[in-house]
Amino acid sequence: MYEMKHNSEYRHAQVLGWWLMCCAATVFVMVVVGGVTRLTQSGLSMVEWAPIMGIIPPLNQTEWMAVFEKYRLSPEYLKINAGMSLDEFKSIFYWEYGHRVLGRIIGLIYLLPLLYFLVRGMVPRGWYGRLAALFILGGLQGLLGWYMVKSGLVDVPHVSQYRLTAHLGLAVVIFATMLWYAMDFLRGERPAGHATIGYMRLTAWGVVVVFVMILSGGFVAGTKAGFIMNTFPTMNGHWIPQGVAAMQPFWHNLFENPVTVQFIHRCLALLVVASILACFWASVRQTFSTRAWLLLCAMTLQVALGISALLLRVPVWAGAAHQAGAVALLAAALYVAHRARKQAVEFERPRVTQDSLPN
Repeated sequence: MYEMKHNSEYRHAQVLGWWLMCCAATVFVMVVVGGVTRLTQSGLSMVEWAPIMGIIPPLNQTEWMAVFEKYRLSPEYLKINAGMSLDEFKSIFYWEYGHRVLGRIIGLIYLLPLLYFLVRGMVPRGWYGRLAALFILGGLQGLLGWYMVKSGLVDVPHVSQYRLTAHLGLAVVIFATMLWYAMDFLRGERPAGHATIGYMRLTAWGVVVVFVMILSGGFVAGTKAGFIMNTFPTMNGHWIPQGVAAMQPFWHNLFENPVTVQFIHRCLALLVVASILACFWASVRQTFSTRAWLLLCAMTLQVALGISALLLRVPVWAGAAHQAGAVALLAAALYVAHRARKQAVEFERPRVTQDSLPN
């Protein structure tokens, strides 16, 4: 009887893990689509937020004209896109519409299976709060997205870089949490060997610096800092660019001056590279398979994408690939950190209890 229960709990953990992994994958796609929406200047094409009925697009010419007329009253149309045709409007509308619909789909992909798992008693009791909190965060992400869009519908047809970065940051937090929880459920058998405390801390630091780098990228996008000083390795011939402290008080430069924002992003890139190289160097001294080479490969690809996007002045494909690469790099950092943490705690396969799973 115990063995049957033991195997059942293990199977439930596998199902929950792969479900969360699929949810994380859809959030990853959502982040990339959000990047394309921004790069194609489509984010302000929908000037209303209808959480329920907003899933239905215009279905005939009359409805299209009604939506277009609302857009024609917005600052973006009046100051940037005056004279835009209906067909041109449709090309930007569909990107924002797809972004919003994908958000609703993610909510359903998460909520409906979760309810089923709860009814079937497949969720360990210690996980109720954590999984419910993830759903609440998803709802808050939708509200934050509309709060961001509203900032570009008043006078200046550009969203606030603060709200944009907060929206991106929360999406990444949701992705990272889903991925971490999925790995908790799928963690499997612990092989021989132990991670040193120093290596654990180094992998955790790698996650932190990559996350901060992503937030920095949000400010780069919000201030359009990627479209200036498109040279490498210097910034228009200077290691420390001119105008880096042009604003007063000084702290405004950190978040609002495109020159300073790009300079900070480059400096953080160096910190990420140094941190990941240190992590990889430390990994060879561990007594278990760290898989840190995945992190090194992801970092190398992301650096190449970042330099390419800069030199090419951020075409849509390069900007979207760079954003996708950042989230992939974070995923690799989380994976390596999770393996290190698993090796540093007692673990017995497939010890999954009904109260909780080991952290």
